[in-house]
Amino acid sequence: MTNLRSLATALFVLLATAPLFAGEGDAPASVRILPGWQSAEGHHFIGVEVTLEPGWKTYWRAPGEAGIPPYWDWSGSENVADLMIHWPVPEVFEYAGMDVIGYHDQVVIPIEIRPSVIGSPARLSGHGEIGVCHEICVPFSFDFALDLKEGGRKVPAIIAAMIDQPVSAETAKVETVTCQAEPTAKGLKITAKVAMPSAGSPEVVVIEAGDGDIWVSGASSVRVGDVLTASAEMMNLYGDPIALNRSAMRITVLGSDRAVDILGCPGG
Repeated sequence: MTNLRSLATALFVLLATAPLFAGEGDAPASVRILPGWQSAEGHHFIGVEVTLEPGWKTYWRAPGEAGIPPYWDWSGSENVADLMIHWPVPEVFEYAGMDVIGYHDQVVIPIEIRPSVIGSPARLSGHGEIGVCHEICVPFSFDFALDLKEGGRKVPAIIAAMIDQPVSAETAKVETVTCQAEPTAKGLKITAKVAMPSAGSPEVVVIEAGDGDIWVSGASSVRVGDVLTASAEMMNLYGDPIALNRSAMRITVLGSDRAVDILGCPGG
């Protein structure tokens, strides 16, 4: 699971004490918490249902060049060690000639929470911000506080969203994956080569550095036979040199037939 602090800029979790949360005024989005359950291992599962006005969109964990990444601060939480978002497969939209990645209409985001001490009371508390966009982008901010209770029941909408996940590299029959890094004036150019059957044309490749301080551009890609090649630019947001952790890198292939999740990208 992901380290709690490292999720500060990567999570799209919207939690509130009331069943329904909406932004101030006539906000184009609303959020409803779907109470979930606690597994036999002691992990809590909840769902966050985001409903958007017609034409509005919000963003996946890697929103694309024109998207707005979600921001999350849960520094007030108690007895929470780790959280994992089981992101449903997103869609690719075009905005100003660029690909943006996210959701429209409605989406349920399943969240898995591991307490620091299983069996003791746990509480999530903090602040979050997301971008919701139509012809303009509007920040949508909220505060939250939620007690995580024992027991509960499995919720069909949460289960359905957990099923709607990218398949693993093994399931997609990925044979090999390598990444070459070349220095640029501002950072690195990453070229990934993935040997795998087509996920369905068109295929959009998303490369993530696994480090919230590293910005990654949209990737250009081309397929020749069973080899998909994608290139993207990386830049440290604070101007520091990039120390690339290849094991933390993530490649997602969004195809018309399925999405594929590939963890790690060794040198080639």
